[in-house]
Amino acid sequence: MPHSVPRRLRRSLLAVLTGAALTAGALATAAPAAAHPGSGGGPRDRAPLVVQTAEGAVQGSRPGDYRLFQGIPFAAPPVGDLRFRPPAPVQPWQGVRSATAPGSPCPQVASATNPTSSVDEDCLYLNVTTPSGLDTRRTDLPVMVWIHGGSWRTGSGDRYDAGKLALEGDVVVVTINYRLGPFGFLAEDDLSADLGAVGSGSAGLLDQQAALRWVERNVAAFGGDPRNVTIFGESAGGSSVCAQLASPTARGLFDKAIAQSYSCTADYATLDEAEVVGERVAAQVGCTARGAAQVACLQDADVATLLARWPAVGGSFVVGGSSLPVQPADAIASGAAAGVPVVHGNLSDENTLFTPITPLRSTGATPSPTLTVEQYEAEIAARYGDRADEVLALYPADAYPSPLRALAEINSDAGSALSTCSHVDAYETLAERRRADRVYAYQFRDETAPKLLDFPYPGYPEDAEHASELPYLFPDLFGAPLTAEQQELATTMVRYWTNFAATGNPNGRGVPAWHRYSDPSDVQGLDVASDGGVGPVDVAADADCAFWATSAAA
Repeated sequence: MPHSVPRRLRRSLLAVLTGAALTAGALATAAPAAAHPGSGGGPRDRAPLVVQTAEGAVQGSRPGDYRLFQGIPFAAPPVGDLRFRPPAPVQPWQGVRSATAPGSPCPQVASATNPTSSVDEDCLYLNVTTPSGLDTRRTDLPVMVWIHGGSWRTGSGDRYDAGKLALEGDVVVVTINYRLGPFGFLAEDDLSADLGAVGSGSAGLLDQQAALRWVERNVAAFGGDPRNVTIFGESAGGSSVCAQLASPTARGLFDKAIAQSYSCTADYATLDEAEVVGERVAAQVGCTARGAAQVACLQDADVATLLARWPAVGGSFVVGGSSLPVQPADAIASGAAAGVPVVHGNLSDENTLFTPITPLRSTGATPSPTLTVEQYEAEIAARYGDRADEVLALYPADAYPSPLRALAEINSDAGSALSTCSHVDAYETLAERRRADRVYAYQFRDETAPKLLDFPYPGYPEDAEHASELPYLFPDLFGAPLTAEQQELATTMVRYWTNFAATGNPNGRGVPAWHRYSDPSDVQGLDVASDGGVGPVDVAADADCAFWATSAAA
């Protein structure tokens, strides 16, 4: 039987029909961390602004009721002969280093969803946020290490204002940079031979581990407990959490994990596959020698040229070196992954962000904002062949505000690492793993949440699209303030996230019960009170995962 219009489409459909679509091209992007209100003075402010780390002293700032230390180097600048190589130790310094401004973002190209452009390879910096009134004798606060998203090619840790998490959750938050694009993930045969067992394409993963080793050495000086570290991240950052779970070289560097919006059972390119791409990139930047000469050429290649030649799709973690020897799904299923408590989840409408900008399989072109029913049906036929009629029976175009929105619904339910059904697969694999520990699953469902990118298309409500949950953890990230009702949801989410960081269990006083995962009905829905509130939802039923489990892959 055809779907009825899903719950999460109702309100947005009304908005579209009444002309509430936003101005064409409107774009809200993440901004550097801003100060919270507060004088920063008075007897609560016992914690010093100068902190001694193992590498040298740093002086931070007190922009509100929290301390902020920015631009602390955790590894040597990965330049010259260190390009593509595992991160090297940072050189200690004398005196007090200013930590009142962020370090450079890693090399990246500005885009519709990313305002930052950089060609500075000296970028391995992190930022620390702590409660301002911390008793200087304390070294027992839970530590949360944020790994940013951005398709493995954009972003930086300083964009995320961690003051809300630190203050409301009484935690220390560390946000980090790591090498992106070709500098973090280029695999190439000569580079692999030069690097030996570690393989090429692993620099970005190892940068994250170098930041975690900095935390291990230094976080006690900021009031944090190095024996109680939670890694968390979203999108490419969520995939990073999954990769670190599977990485034998990350073992012991963290105690809990929160993976947001990227399935932990998604596969990555193997070293052989990634080296094929790397050879193509090398040729395009003029590096066609072999052996040491090829390595030297790649290390000398122009930053902007390498960025320009990096493929638009792909280019993430590489499986086959010593830091990621097997796919995360295989590591989890076999018990080789870290046996730590995990929170894992996605958003109900992840792919409304990506569907309008992803080429159709039927034509090779991006879909028109006014995609017709015939074009939609042709795309389903191109994807699913003999089963196209079954897919169309479940997702008929006339059950949605537009054919384009119907296509986004399919993309959000199944067929990608962001989709609901791919996440259900990850929950099941995590829950059944050997050395199993607690697993808590969630789905963010507030369809009115601030958006990373707004498409003012007729009949295209974006609802709870990819990244929409981030402003609930990091205030004002997209420049749109939350409503009072959304603030209530944000408070609940911060409590869940920081409770979990403290104890390995998101439950606690003042929040609805969140059941440990045993089946898809245990997924905790996160929504505003007027549209479902917070409580268990059966996401597998909502997304027809039983059907997709027997259907051809998207």
